[in-house]
Amino acid sequence: MNVITMASRKGGAGKSTLTAHLAAFAHGAGQRCMVIDADPQGSLTLWHSLRADGQPPLRNAARGIESALASAMADGYEWAFIDTAGSMWVVAQEAIRSATLVLIPARPGFFDLNAVRETVATARERNKPYAVVLNATPPKRDDKEAPAVVQSRAFFEKLAIPVWSGQISQRAGYVLTLAAGASICEVAPVSVATSEIARLWSAIERSVAAINEARSAASVAPDQAA
Repeated sequence: MNVITMASRKGGAGKSTLTAHLAAFAHGAGQRCMVIDADPQGSLTLWHSLRADGQPPLRNAARGIESALASAMADGYEWAFIDTAGSMWVVAQEAIRSATLVLIPARPGFFDLNAVRETVATARERNKPYAVVLNATPPKRDDKEAPAVVQSRAFFEKLAIPVWSGQISQRAGYVLTLAAGASICEVAPVSVATSEIARLWSAIERSVAAINEARSAASVAPDQAA
């Protein structure tokens, strides 16, 4: 099972929002996915309670991340999306340890960018693939990134921190659709906002495929050497 962990020590980075939109998009694309709410604030649980069909399914991580993932795997889910809280770092560390890929949302701004360092350090210590997702950015104009986004990319490049090539812009639709128990891809399937989520999901799929292929090759190599 592929586990996508959304983690950041910075509150308000957009972890819950991105988790909800990505999970809804993946579900709409036919993927068997589960959402795990590991944030005591319960934002994802609230969103899920407003969804008429209850899909994708959600589990609470009150009994631990591993228990929730084991249950999801036993039920045959292909993807699990874990939302974490910046204030519950022990739980977030467990979610990072269980991840196939760690996504670190960061708004373009001095405090947000610096807050990424601790999450990156944790992912590196556990040898987990990770990438920063620039979130709530100024929208592009004439297909050009705003100066704040360009500056953010330069900041992470100096630290050798991988950053997704796209961006999730500051758009009211992301928030308003969640308040209605929906997602942007369900309410406005043909929109720039949905295109941003679709592009991020495509990048996740490619990254996870590469990660799994590398793991498979590493496990076969010793047998070939013998």
